[in-house]
Amino acid sequence: MNLESPKVSVDQSAQYLFDQLSDVKNFEKLMPDTIAKFEVTGDDSFIFGLKGMPEIKLKMKEKSAPNKLLLGAASDKLPFSLEAKIDPVADNKSDVQLFFQGEFNAMMAMMVKGPISKFIETLAGNMGKL
Repeated sequence: MNLESPKVSVDQSAQYLFDQLSDVKNFEKLMPDTIAKFEVTGDDSFIFGLKGMPEIKLKMKEKSAPNKLLLGAASDKLPFSLEAKIDPVADNKSDVQLFFQGEFNAMMAMMVKGPISKFIETLAGNMGKL
């Protein structure tokens, strides 16, 4: 299952956004209002839970300054990744887009597609808060 957020423009440089997203504790600022839990579990990982959804642990898997960050599930039970692509537009303006890729069976994919789509749209929409 592949999902992508709308591309959002942020009035920050690509390097600034990359630095902010490299620090996993800043993901709390991007979370939707329905967040029930957010806990940093290490320099490169965090757990979050949304109301009505199971808790998910994400771990930083790859960084390529200043254009790409890749987070992945810390558990192999639900293999998925969340990628942030940052495109510089001007010195203090960047476009950011999030890409979700997960390997789910058809039933699970049907159940999670809507909530995950809304979730990554919210994360992208909140980039201006960084």
